[in-house]
Amino acid sequence: MPKQAPTAKRSVRGSRTGRPIMALLDLLGHRWTLRIIWELREVALTSRALRTACDEASPTILQTRLTELRDAGFVELTADGYCLTELGRELFETFTSLNRFAERWSKHGR
Repeated sequence: MPKQAPTAKRSVRGSRTGRPIMALLDLLGHRWTLRIIWELREVALTSRALRTACDEASPTILQTRLTELRDAGFVELTADGYCLTELGRELFETFTSLNRFAERWSKHGR
C-alpha cells in the first residue's frame, strides 16, 4: 500500500494546520524534488538517465524523492521509465510562469 502524501489531515514541516498548500510546499521543498519534476517535463527517464540529468544525485536520495512523488500522484513508473502523471504535468505547468518570473528577476542582479 503506497504511503500517503501530506494532506490537510497530516502535519507538515512549518505548519500547524497542514493545509494543502503547506503540504505541497513541504513536498516541493525537499532537495531534488523540483529538479526531478523539471527533468521529467518532456520525456520518461530511467533511474540511471534521471540520475545523470540530476547531476549524479545520490541514488538513495533520488529513489526517496521518486517514491514521495509517486505517493503524491505526480510521477509514475512506466515501461519507458519515470514520467509525470497528468497531475504532475499540471503541477509543472503551474510552475512555468514562476520560472519565467525567476528568469526576469535574475537579470535584475538579485
